[in-house]
Amino acid sequence: MNSSLVKSFGRLRNSGLALLVLTLLAGCSANPIYTTTGVVLSNYSEGEATPYVMQMSDPKMACALGEGVDPLLYSFSRVTDAPESTGSLLMLLAANCSEYKAWEAELDYLRADFAGEVPSAKDAREKAKRLNAETAKRRYIAYQRAMAAYDFDPAAEEFECPFLFDDQEELTFLLGLLTGMQAIVNDANSGAMAGVPRNIAPQAERAATCLDNEKWGGLPNAIRSMVWLLLPDTQPSLAPDPWKVLEDSSRLGVEAGIRASMALEAVAAETFGRPEVLEDVIARFAEAENRIDVWSEFRLVDEVAGDAIRFSSDKHWTANYGYRTPRTYFGRMSPERVGEEPETMDLDDLL
Repeated sequence: MNSSLVKSFGRLRNSGLALLVLTLLAGCSANPIYTTTGVVLSNYSEGEATPYVMQMSDPKMACALGEGVDPLLYSFSRVTDAPESTGSLLMLLAANCSEYKAWEAELDYLRADFAGEVPSAKDAREKAKRLNAETAKRRYIAYQRAMAAYDFDPAAEEFECPFLFDDQEELTFLLGLLTGMQAIVNDANSGAMAGVPRNIAPQAERAATCLDNEKWGGLPNAIRSMVWLLLPDTQPSLAPDPWKVLEDSSRLGVEAGIRASMALEAVAAETFGRPEVLEDVIARFAEAENRIDVWSEFRLVDEVAGDAIRFSSDKHWTANYGYRTPRTYFGRMSPERVGEEPETMDLDDLL
C-alpha cells in the first residue's frame, strides 16, 4: 500500500469517527450540547454581560438588547435551569422598550389634544393604552423572575430575607420589587388590560425592608411610600408622611449617585395629582445634574430615571404648550422667567 493510499484511508477513518461521534450524540440526545451551551451563556450573561450593561449610558440600546437576547437566552430554560436572575434584568430592559413607545404615543395624544385634533388624539390614546398593557405584562414577568432567582416567596406570611451575595444581586432583587410596582401603574394606565394582580404591592412593601435604604439611594423606602399611598392600610402607625419619605429618598438618591427614587417621586406626584411636588422634583433633578457623582457601576439605572423625569416634564410642556421641553428649559415648567418678559422660542430651539 503506497503512502497516498495510507493517507486517504486515514482521512476516511477520521471522518468516519467524527461522523460516528456526531451520530451517537444525535442518536442519544442533542441536549448535552444544548445544556452546556445554555450553562455557558447563562454564566457569561450573569458574570460579564450584566455588569457591562449596567454601566451603559444608553438606555435605548440596552432595552434593544433586552428584547433581542431574552428569547435566545431563555430558550435554554427548556434544557437547563432557567436563568432567572439575568432573565429578570433582560425582561426589565425589554419592558423599557415598550414604555418608550408608550411615552411617544402619549405625547402624540397630548399634542393632538392641544391642537384640537380629536380623531388623532383618540387613536394615540388607544395606542398608548395597548403599549402600557404590553409594558405591564413584561414587568410582571420581570418581577416574578427576580423573586424566583432568590427562591423568595413574597406571598409567604412569614418570610426570611433572601441571601444576596453581592451588590449586583441586591440591585437585581431591588429592581424586581420596583418593576412589580411599575407593572401595577402601567396596568392602571392601560385600563387593566394586562391583569397584573394588585396584591404584589404589599408584598413588595414588606420585601423592601430586606435592603439597606441609604446604600440604595432611598429606593427601598420610596417603594414602601408608594405602596402606602396606594394602600393606606399598609402604612405602619408610626411611619412618617409618605410624601416626606419620598422627598428624603430623592435626597439620598442624589447622595448615592443613583436617582431612581426621584423618578418614583415624580410618578407618585402624577398618579396622585400633586403638580407642586412634580414641579419641585423636576427642578431638583435638573439642579443635581451638575453636582451628582453617578454610581458608575450602575449608571444605567440613573440614566433610565433621567428619562422618566424628562418624560414627566415633556408631558407637562406638551399638554400646556404643544411641544416637549426645550433643552435649555429642563427643570422649569414654563417658558416665562420671573421678572422678565415671556420668551419666545427662536429657530435654534427648533433645530
